[in-house]
Amino acid sequence: MTELPPPPNRAKASPWPFVGMIGMACVLFLIGASVLATPWFVVLALTILWLVVLLVAVVWWSLHPTWLPWLPVGLTVVWIGAVVGGAAMFGWRGEF
Repeated sequence: MTELPPPPNRAKASPWPFVGMIGMACVLFLIGASVLATPWFVVLALTILWLVVLLVAVVWWSLHPTWLPWLPVGLTVVWIGAVVGGAAMFGWRGEF
């Protein structure tokens, strides 16, 4: 019998895409919880933005794995700006 060739050496998987996707899940939780303090259309706009950034994250998974954790950081800044800025400018108080 012939011997099988040794398996190819694979590069180690980078942990950064996983960190970025965990961050994306955390930001989605923030956006969902903001329905208690912001109008529905703000939550809808933030959710659509999150979906667009999720698509970018999926594309960047293999192309730019070290860039992926910065996406949820940027979304968190946008979320804080929308919630705090909206509360300051428009007087959102989370009333139903």
